Amino acid sequence: MRLVFCCAILIAGCGTTRTTDSTRAATEMLLVSQAIDRAVAQVDFSPLAGRTVFLDEEFLDKSTVDRGYLISSVRHQLVSSGALLKEDEKTAEFMVELRAGGIGTDRATFLIGTPAITMPAILPGVPSSIPEIALYKRNDQKGVAKIGVFAYQRATGRAVWQTDIVQEASTLKDRWIFGSGPYSSGSIRKKTEFAGEELPAMPKIPLISQQPHTDPAVLPATITMDVGPPITAMGLLGGAPAGVAATR
Repeated sequence: MRLVFCCAILIAGCGTTRTTDSTRAATEMLLVSQAIDRAVAQVDFSPLAGRTVFLDEEFLDKSTVDRGYLISSVRHQLVSSGALLKEDEKTAEFMVELRAGGIGTDRATFLIGTPAITMPAILPGVPSSIPEIALYKRNDQKGVAKIGVFAYQRATGRAVWQTDIVQEASTLKDRWIFGSGPYSSGSIRKKTEFAGEELPAMPKIPLISQQPHTDPAVLPATITMDVGPPITAMGLLGGAPAGVAATR
């Protein structure tokens, strides 16, 4: 008994895991970064292929959300398009100037039901708040990125290339139905999720029955019967059939 008790003490144990939350939600960062990726991908830097360029971010506001990610994405797009990126503007033939008209997220909420209500306390100890009762609730988030890029000759200041203002967005849609949810979908989700877990794929049921097997090698043998010569109606030929005497 003592041996069993000692083994139980050695086996039993406890541990503590420290968890923290980042300043920004991962969902917000994914929405912003995907919108930036989509916007930068629309910029065609191929006219600058083979030319030495310097990326000037002086007029990109310091408070721009994910400013470093945007700059790095544009540099990547320049190099991928064949431009020769220079770290010193004096060694570059062209200056590429970047600006952002808006980078951030929006949210829209729709509720069918009763929102959470806080009422003045009437009696001590009596709850004065009514929780939210949602028959249907929708929470839509959108990440937006609007950027503009142009290039000019460093020595003369003459404009040589520009792109249209590019605006792209990313989406996230959360749904609650009779209190169940959230059912989450959108451009930053690979599949629809329920409470953070991907929903399993529904089995595919064929709507049309499969055609029967028509391989000639497995078809049953054809049965033939000898039924003799065909019988021809007498009236069609104007005479009597063989073996029957004609009567007058």
